Amino acid sequence: MTETILQLFRNCSRSVFALFIAILLFNQSATAAPDGKALFTSNCAACHNPLKDATGPALKDIDKTFPSKEWGYKWVNNSQALVTAGDKDAVAIFNKFNKIPMTAFPSLSHEDIDAILKYVDEFKDPNAKKPGTETPVEAKSNSSIYTWITLGLIVIAIGMWRLSSTLRKSANDKSGIPNYKDIPLGRNKVVIAMVVILGFIFVGYWITNGAINEGRQQNYQPVQPIFYSHKVHAGINQINCQYCHAGAEKSKQAMIPSVNVCMNCHKQINEYSGAADHPLVTTEGKTVNGTEEIKKLYAAAGWDPTAKAYIKDEKGNIKTQKVEWVKIHNLPDHVYFNHSQHVKVGKVQCQQCHGEITEMDEVYQFAPLSMGWCVNCHRQTGVQFDNGYYNNVYKKYHEEMKSGARTKVTVDDIGGTECQKCHY
Repeated sequence: MTETILQLFRNCSRSVFALFIAILLFNQSATAAPDGKALFTSNCAACHNPLKDATGPALKDIDKTFPSKEWGYKWVNNSQALVTAGDKDAVAIFNKFNKIPMTAFPSLSHEDIDAILKYVDEFKDPNAKKPGTETPVEAKSNSSIYTWITLGLIVIAIGMWRLSSTLRKSANDKSGIPNYKDIPLGRNKVVIAMVVILGFIFVGYWITNGAINEGRQQNYQPVQPIFYSHKVHAGINQINCQYCHAGAEKSKQAMIPSVNVCMNCHKQINEYSGAADHPLVTTEGKTVNGTEEIKKLYAAAGWDPTAKAYIKDEKGNIKTQKVEWVKIHNLPDHVYFNHSQHVKVGKVQCQQCHGEITEMDEVYQFAPLSMGWCVNCHRQTGVQFDNGYYNNVYKKYHEEMKSGARTKVTVDDIGGTECQKCHY
């Protein structure tokens, strides 16, 4: 009986083990399948668009133009080898696209190339309108209705006051009670005194507030030479802030990106196709043609979108124009501010100082950037104690945090509100 039970256990174990191996192999083959979208994004997207010509040809259905499947593999792995060998199809593509050599991808396997081609062949325009869909009508503001209702109520209140005064006089006349003549408001001492007091308060507040805000420009929103929507780039398309403002984590200045940074994407993107979902509108309500703004970028970069090449003068220099961007966030010359110290060390998010930048079509100064605003932030913000310098110098604070005597160490605790920290 015991032998039988052991034999059954061994047979069952072998079956379970075989099933486990089969599942493992199946999952391994499934996970090993190449991801066409990821491969396209990491290898091809810089020069190719699935739907239209860019630096290189549009890739949708391009495999149907290949002489053979093997030729396509060779072209992707090393196109210049085919061009050098004099292959007529390879030379034709090379000449058509301004003799710009295609980067060789010897590491891409046949399966990887097939996955990329499958992805671009099945790619659909995300901005294409679906049948039967209509652009939603923008909701109208009701502020004018509330304004007229308020004015109407004020008129009714004045009318009721005059009616009450008239009825009171009529009642007094009927009862034989003398009516005293109303003193004009301009000669009423109580009214005059109240007006003078309120006048002093208003003028004092106006002067004080003006002096405090001298030099500050909160809500400042200048018109830029090229309409650039942060909502489209950083919000909808989720481009990381530091792709354009590369110095925010590494240096004092966040840096305004050069036109070349813009051209990394706009060599391919030569028109704004999101007008149906997100029309570009200025703060004044003026509609902006996104495609025309891209043309301004091309003029500044010296790029010919038709020839897909930079325009050069007789000396071979690219004909570029300087874009005079208007600086929005300005600090006084005697104030020191370091972006990397806040972004890299302090882990401060961009939105904390710049507001919901991913929702702004036109950027404006969100925060007052006043001394009081900065000091309050230093008093409330906790220090990131993952730095060896802090560990060695501020042992007392670490001991207090371990013992539960404090929950955090603020910038103020380590001298962040001392004058010389920001003024030099």
